[in-house]
Amino acid sequence: MTGAATRRRLLAATIGIASLGALSAPTAQAQPAPKRIVATFTVLADMAQNVAGEAALVESLTRPGSEIHDYSPTPLDVVRARSADLVLWNGMGLERWFERFFSRAGNARQAVLTEGIAPIGIGEGPYQNQPNPHAWMSPTLALVYVENIRKALSDLDPANAATYAANAARYSDQIRAVDARLRESLARLPADRRVLATCEGAFSYLTRDYGLREAYLWPINSEDEGTPRQVRAMIDTVRRTRVPAVFCESTVNDRPMRQVAREAGARYGGALFVDSLTAEDGPAPTYLKLLEANAELILRGFFGSQATR
Repeated sequence: MTGAATRRRLLAATIGIASLGALSAPTAQAQPAPKRIVATFTVLADMAQNVAGEAALVESLTRPGSEIHDYSPTPLDVVRARSADLVLWNGMGLERWFERFFSRAGNARQAVLTEGIAPIGIGEGPYQNQPNPHAWMSPTLALVYVENIRKALSDLDPANAATYAANAARYSDQIRAVDARLRESLARLPADRRVLATCEGAFSYLTRDYGLREAYLWPINSEDEGTPRQVRAMIDTVRRTRVPAVFCESTVNDRPMRQVAREAGARYGGALFVDSLTAEDGPAPTYLKLLEANAELILRGFFGSQATR
């Protein structure tokens, strides 16, 4: 069941419970409404919904396709956070707007999902040596996210702790299965060209997992993106390493990387998914599909029409 389908089912159930309560005898005990969980962006919301199952309703502050780093919260976002039972966020400096936002969200309960993860430092630029926040791009570290979600939900709602534990275990097995498929697929990349060239340096954890080297135009999404100096440096890198394809991310402007591809004689492989899922009819409506869609795109970039899963 997709996250949206689950939310619709939970909403219908909540409305139904309320209607039954209005018609029942005064002595009847109303069923508790599902807990309401808010996550800062779609990837975390999908992870949380898989752990919550039908015991809680999860929604994302940002919509599919939104850029998370410099998101501007709306007054409605503040209302949603204030009324939530729990707010989940990534941390590691990803949601640079969050601390300012959260100060207006009252006393909402919160959990940081990167708790316990040793970060990789950003290598250059204005955020040098600060944590690279994209830890969810590693399936191995995604298991830490899942455990942190399970713990936060269980602490909030002990009555459903067994449900959260069972859901977390099942979802973790699914993540491990996708990890194994990605490891096998990406092992096909040529040993002398195992470089993932992208717009943002958002793949440090993924490249570490799968034995790739990382190259990027800018280290983290900010106002300084796609400068002539960044483009020239990437062109030189692509020519030197003979990388057959370069990529960008779905939430940023791909024009600088397309210029790199033209001038370096590489293929533009397309947009990878990082900070956001797609709508349900898109190629990455869930976190697991995001991982698989990225691996398929990388293989097609390197091998063209000969790429297979």
